[in-house]
Amino acid sequence: MRLGLAGAGRIGASHAETLAGFEEVTSVVVADVDPARAQAVAVRLGVEAAEGIDALFRAGLDGLVIAAATDAHPELIIQAVDARVPVFCEKPVAADIPGTLAVIDRIADADVPVQIGFQRRFDAGYQAARVAVESGELGWLHTVRATTLDPAPPPAAYIAHSGGLFRDCGVHDFDIIRWVTGREVEEVFALGRNKGEQFFADSGDVDTAAVAMTLDDGTLATVSLTRYNGAGYDVRFEALGSSGNAVVGLDDQAPLRSVEPGVEPLPGPAYPGFMERFRTAYAAELRAFLDVAAGRIPSPAGAGDALEAFYIAEACEVSRKENRPVRVAEVRR
Repeated sequence: MRLGLAGAGRIGASHAETLAGFEEVTSVVVADVDPARAQAVAVRLGVEAAEGIDALFRAGLDGLVIAAATDAHPELIIQAVDARVPVFCEKPVAADIPGTLAVIDRIADADVPVQIGFQRRFDAGYQAARVAVESGELGWLHTVRATTLDPAPPPAAYIAHSGGLFRDCGVHDFDIIRWVTGREVEEVFALGRNKGEQFFADSGDVDTAAVAMTLDDGTLATVSLTRYNGAGYDVRFEALGSSGNAVVGLDDQAPLRSVEPGVEPLPGPAYPGFMERFRTAYAAELRAFLDVAAGRIPSPAGAGDALEAFYIAEACEVSRKENRPVRVAEVRR
C-alpha cells in the first residue's frame, strides 16, 4: 500500500513514522507547504518527499493522510475524494460549521471513504468504557465527567487561528461523550474565563472553561478544559452508573496528587502532552485507516461525526458569550 502524507509538522512527522513502520505499507510520500520540512522528515525516516502537496495527487496513492493546517483540510479532502483516494484527515473537517457542511455536501455522493481523526476512540481505556456502558454493566448512567487539561498553552499565533477552546480542544471530549455513551447532547451551559496570557482575550478566546450538559436520555455530563494545568497533561473520563463506574485515564502517569495522609503518590512521571498520552491510540487509528482504505471496514469516524462534535462546540461558544443554556438544535443548519 502506497500512502501520501500532507503536512510534515509535529503530528505529521509522527504519523509518517508510524505509517512507515506498518508491514502493509510499501511506501510513504511526504509533502508540506514547506518542501524543506518535508524533505527533512523524509530523510530522517527513509521515506519519499514530494515537491509539493499538489504533487501527492500524481504519486499513485492508495490513501492520503492529512495533517496539514486546518484551512487546507477542505480542499485536500475534496481533492482526494475527486481523485478516488481514501482519505484520513485530522480534525476538524473545516474551520467552521458552514465549511464543514460544504465539504460534507460536496463528497456526499462519492463512494470514497473519509476518516476523521478522533484518536480517543482508539484508546484502550475509552474502548473499555464504551463496552461497559453498552453491556449494561454500569446500570443506567446518571453522570459523565470529561476533562482535557493541557499543561501549558500553545503559541499566541496558534490560538488566533484555532477556533477557540471549545472547537479546538473540547471537541475531542464532545465526540468521546457521544461515542462512549451512544447518546446525543441536547443542551449545554458553558462558562469560560481568562487568568493567563492576554493573547487569549485578544483572540476572543478563553483559557479555562466548564460545561454542563444534558444528554438526550437525561444523563448529566460535565466537561472541564484548561490550557494551564501545571501538574501535567490530564485527560480523564468517568462514566458513573446505578450499578458501577468506569474511569479512563487513571494510570501511573496521571498528574494527580492526593493530600490524604498515608496515600502514596503515583509513580509518574506525568504525561507531558497529548502525543505521549495517546501514542498507542494514534497508531491504532492509522492502522484502522489501512483497513478503511483497503475496503475491509467502513470509516470508524466520518465527517458527520466531526460535524456533530462541532455543533456541540458551537453551542458552547454561544452559551459562553450569551451566558445562557443553549440547545444544540439552535445551532444546527
